[in-house]
Amino acid sequence: MKERIEIVASGFGGQGVVRLGQIIGETGVKQGLRVTMLKSHGTEMRGGYVRSQVVLSKDVIDSPMCENPDYFVALSRAAYERFKDTVPEYGTILYDPAFVDKIDEGLKCTHKAFPAKELAVEHFNNPLFSNTLVLGAMSRIVDILDKDAVLESILEIIPKFHDRNRQAFQIGYDYVN
Repeated sequence: MKERIEIVASGFGGQGVVRLGQIIGETGVKQGLRVTMLKSHGTEMRGGYVRSQVVLSKDVIDSPMCENPDYFVALSRAAYERFKDTVPEYGTILYDPAFVDKIDEGLKCTHKAFPAKELAVEHFNNPLFSNTLVLGAMSRIVDILDKDAVLESILEIIPKFHDRNRQAFQIGYDYVN
């Protein structure tokens, strides 16, 4: 494992971006890691800009800021445009093609399309489960995240729909090769 893993998720209000960061952070704590999380959002209740940043490390974290995220979850076109250039060549951008319709082919980092909204509507007839699907994908992509710890954190932090969240998590996990 690298000394520190930086994860940024961004999109718009109502997509569960902050909750996604909370769950990844809680997972890190369960795994005995040191964790920081920052969030920022616009003044709108729904639909405005939202970002969460999580740093995971075995050692003391000197700064909670994600300056070169190893992983970036882009859940809107505006978010993608804002943070794409911060991802280093060894990094990964996981994006939902329902919201990010064009990627920058000039970037040296890895792009992974993950149709979270489409899968949520297809399997649950509801986009509400998109972030749980993303967490399943992230638990496959981010080596340090333990699959069982992520699922346990989801079920603790999201009080409803446990059966569907389990199913959404597994669908997201299985979707990513």
